[in-house]
Amino acid sequence: MKRFIVASASPRRRELLSNVGFSFEVIPSDADESCDAELSPVELVRELALRKAKSVLQKNTDAVVLGCDTVVEYGGTVLGKPKSREEAVKMLRMLSGKVHNVHTGVCITDSENTLSFEKTVRVEFYELADEIIEAYVATGECDDKAGAYGIQGRGCLLVKGIEGDYFSVVGLPVAETARALWSFGVK
Repeated sequence: MKRFIVASASPRRRELLSNVGFSFEVIPSDADESCDAELSPVELVRELALRKAKSVLQKNTDAVVLGCDTVVEYGGTVLGKPKSREEAVKMLRMLSGKVHNVHTGVCITDSENTLSFEKTVRVEFYELADEIIEAYVATGECDDKAGAYGIQGRGCLLVKGIEGDYFSVVGLPVAETARALWSFGVK
């Protein structure tokens, strides 16, 4: 069986892969995540997923490596992880009562092949009173999440509906990723 490495520190991605039976090592990527501001959100997540996977593959050429990246996009603006609680409040106010996109890029690579894809999911938020936003931000759940929320946790209370793959919003389109991994011999 091929050695499989996940180039991500995300506990959510690890949990999703474990839940469907994959065994893997975790080696978080140290790839440079600064990108050209001209990239679209879809191009951005594809590029970052590729960089993360390739940076780990360089030191582990005998492995199949999975790299991922997720961003929230509203009105052409990319919302990454908030740098502060104040920024998290600002992001959630921006998304309140609106529809936004969550883009997740996936790259699977080994020493011979590379496969990249992305999924985009439309997410609609309820109108959020300031007291709801502030209470959510106070939980700390927003701290390491693109767009300042986690749909798999208390952030589910903010979400009115989604159009697309729920797991992509969490950070990994599991079914599509599994099929891609199978094509690399990872079972």
